[in-house]
Amino acid sequence: MSAFAAVDLGASSGRVVLGRVGPDVLEVEEVHRFANEPVRVDGTLYWDVLGLYREALVGVRRAAERAQLVSVGIDSWAVDYGLLDDAGALIGNPVHYRDARTTGVIDRVLERIPAADLYATTGIQLMPINTLIQLAADDRAADAATLLLIPDLFGYWLTGRIGAEFTNASTTQLLDVHSGQWAVELARRAGIDPSVLPPLHHPGDVLGPAADLGGVPVVAVGSHDTASAVVGVPATSERFAYISCGTWALVGVELDGPVLSEASRRANFTNEAGVDGTIRYLRNVMGLWLLQECERTWGATEADRTAWLSAAADQQPFRSIVDVDDPVFAPPGGMSARIADYCARTGQPIPQTPAQTIRCILDSLALAFRATVDEALQLSAATADVVHLVGGGSRNELLAQLTADACRRPVVGGPAEAAAVGNLLVQARTAGVIGGGLDGMRALVARTQPLRRYEPSGDGATWRRAADRYAALRPVLAASPRI
Repeated sequence: MSAFAAVDLGASSGRVVLGRVGPDVLEVEEVHRFANEPVRVDGTLYWDVLGLYREALVGVRRAAERAQLVSVGIDSWAVDYGLLDDAGALIGNPVHYRDARTTGVIDRVLERIPAADLYATTGIQLMPINTLIQLAADDRAADAATLLLIPDLFGYWLTGRIGAEFTNASTTQLLDVHSGQWAVELARRAGIDPSVLPPLHHPGDVLGPAADLGGVPVVAVGSHDTASAVVGVPATSERFAYISCGTWALVGVELDGPVLSEASRRANFTNEAGVDGTIRYLRNVMGLWLLQECERTWGATEADRTAWLSAAADQQPFRSIVDVDDPVFAPPGGMSARIADYCARTGQPIPQTPAQTIRCILDSLALAFRATVDEALQLSAATADVVHLVGGGSRNELLAQLTADACRRPVVGGPAEAAAVGNLLVQARTAGVIGGGLDGMRALVARTQPLRRYEPSGDGATWRRAADRYAALRPVLAASPRI
């Protein structure tokens, strides 16, 4: 049995997990958790990237006090980046993907590159948060020598190696889905200097020793947290769909190759690279963001959360539902008021209590998951006998049961720390502690991690009617044009 550390940075919190791994062993211990709170300065929303780096070092050092580490791996949310100057110094704090600087930028990019060309080259859904769109809005890019996505930036600070890990690079909308190389000409057409795009590396590559951590090697993993989370799905067959649910929910299926049809583009599905040459065919759903922002506004304690969730289970289902992906819900702040306003504008009862608001959010999320799973299966011609719900959302038992009811398929909940688990497994395979491909790694997860199965319940016809209501909301109420 060997020990590894996984640094897993989510959009609302980060954690460092110590993993002890052997051929039939996967023990996971969280040794450090910390908040990831953006900072608004002079109207711009930034990530506190230096604070995150400090906390990551604290966590890995704690892990090293408990066990002799073989290596450390880093994964994080996608699309955001740091820019380095010619001397390798960071040019300002990375800007948060929720910052308003990208407003209207998609239209400017599409004047240079038609949407169909973008999709045919990259296979990536068109969203204002994409790295391509952010770069087109970034006045600092002209002074940059190198762009590094967040895990690559941490890897550079630890090892001095400049590069871009492949699975995360695929989320930028700057990678050619056919060649697996940077789409240099597309970058030029978008007004981006392709020289800022660093060399690519892949999960399992050893980046080098970390001087600040006593020389422990840093290993590239699926550095987009969803890529690692999908490795950590405890699937026992190929016939599954997944929902990696945290602040965002990534909903889709795993494929051998991309789906680049016009129907797929119009449905805004994305083809992101996975570990071992797979494609994560998925669409972003807003996830637990609405619930997290409501709880933050309410000043919720852990006791409040438990009580409100229990009360939400007893609320009238589908009393009010919202399109969780409506752009009106994207910015931080005032979430419960925006939900109330949405319900008023659509002629639905306004939630009056936290429990009613929470039930509205969870019903709506389950309906969004149903619609996305069904569409992913239809567009890809894949099949799914089960839905795997991984990530922090798997701890929400009401959401898990509603998802099973909505999707009319069993839902297997867990592991909650799927991204860290996938991170650890890739490191362990690199070290030769475990062998095999994704099937073998997932079988180890299924044998060793606590999981819970939820069977569909309730009336299928009732869910179909609710799904029709949800579908009717989506084209009518967009606060800005759908992308």
